[in-house]
Formats: sequence, C-alpha cells, structure tokens
Amino acid sequence: MGGWGLVVPRRHIVRAPGERILGRPHPVLAAHVSSYVAHDLPDAGANSWQVTPLSVLTWVIDIDAPARGPDVPASPVLGLRDRPLRVEQAGRSRGIVVTLTPLGSYALFGIPLRELANSVVAASDLLPAGSLTGRLAEAVDWPERFRLLDEYLAARLARGPELAAPVRYAWDRLCAGPVRVDLLADEIGWSRQHLNVRFREQIGLNPRTVGRIARLNRVLALLDRAPSLSWAEVAHSSGYSDQAHLVREFRALTGHSPTEVGKPAGLFVSPR
Repeated sequence: MGGWGLVVPRRHIVRAPGERILGRPHPVLAAHVSSYVAHDLPDAGANSWQVTPLSVLTWVIDIDAPARGPDVPASPVLGLRDRPLRVEQAGRSRGIVVTLTPLGSYALFGIPLRELANSVVAASDLLPAGSLTGRLAEAVDWPERFRLLDEYLAARLARGPELAAPVRYAWDRLCAGPVRVDLLADEIGWSRQHLNVRFREQIGLNPRTVGRIARLNRVLALLDRAPSLSWAEVAHSSGYSDQAHLVREFRALTGHSPTEVGKPAGLFVSPR
C-alpha cells in the first residue's frame, strides 16, 4: 500500500510485510510538499483497498510498478477527491509516495487543479519526470532518493505558477477549522459565487467540500492521538452537530461507517 492515504475495513486487507520509510521534505518545500513515504513491498498476491479523500494530492513514483487495475496507471497522480477510490494491486511494489498541498500541486503541474479532481492521471501526462525515476532507481539508498526529490521539486516549484492570494487564504482558513463559506467570502471581499468559481478552478473542489474533507482528516488525526474517545466525544470535538452527523459524513466520504473502519488500527493516513 505504501502510504497512499487509506481508510479500509480491517477484515478486507492484510498489510504485506516490507519496508516503509517516512521522509521529511527539505524545510524550503514545507508549504508545497507534505511528506515522502518510501516503500519496498514484496509480492503478497492480489489485494485491494480504498483511498479516502484527503487534504493533499498524491503522486506515486513507481520505481518497480505493481500490476494495478486498468483505471490506475503507472506512477499515478491522484487529485483531490470528494469520494472514495478502490485500488487493486498485485506484484512487487517499490517507490515513493509524494503528498503535495494544492499550493505545491498547482506550481508543480502548472494546470488548474479542477482538471485533476476525482481523477487518477499518469504523471507522465503532467511532468517530464522520466529521468527523475531513472535517477531514483539508481540511487544507493532512500535518503539519497529523498535528496534527489528535494532538488527536483525545488527547481520545478520555483518556476511554477502561484495560487491567487485569496484562494490560498481561503484554503488555509478551511484547513485550520470550521468556517462558513459566506463568512469566508466576506473576509476575502468576494461574492460567495465568485469564491466558489475561483476556488474550484484552482483547488479542484468547492470550499464547502474542502471544509468537509478537512474536518474528516481532523477526525482521523484525533482518533490516532486519542483512540479511547467515544464517537460522541469525537463528534463534539470535531465540530459535528452530533454523532449521527459524524456517521453520515464518514460514510459519504469514505464509503464506510466509523465502526466498520475501526479505531485506530483500521486507519492509514498519509502523514502531514
């Protein structure tokens, strides 16, 4: 699985043995790149899992690509999602999962992120990264591969476009905690309609949906820190009106109820 950012029912998957290493991008990339997760997983037969919506875009750099379903190409890029994605895989898998903020994705890929929303696209359709993959394959160890990634991303991001300042402000506010979209539009000085259009164009999803996903991600982080909390306590701490509201949102975004996923052993979330 390698750290794609996952929520799965425990009964549906057994994690294959193998090497997984978390890498921290260079501090100069902090606003653009959330994490590197290296993986070297042996062939454990066919398995499948579900990718849940996250507040990051995901670029899987395949050094040794497994066999995946027809809808997931080699070295895929996953845009922001408002629905779960089922992934099937078989064979050895070796590579690095790069999680990118919208700020980083917009600069790196140079296209409106609306074009990637709820999509899985081959990185080769977005980036001239073939030589990078070759150098990563030839590197002597994972720290060296992380250093090569730092260099490649720093050079690309320095030349890339920037999100509009009001869009970036809105993104930061939505990720920080619950905020009503009409109030956010007032803060920026735009109409709600204009905010929705510009935000969706550059980020990929509308502000309300991004706020819902950010709240779900805060729930997952809370469960990881405090697994003994009851679901009612989690709902209250995370800004849901009640436990039933949390369950509805959880099911809508992950395809499962909180109890089906379990806490916290059933949660696999890309580090931020």
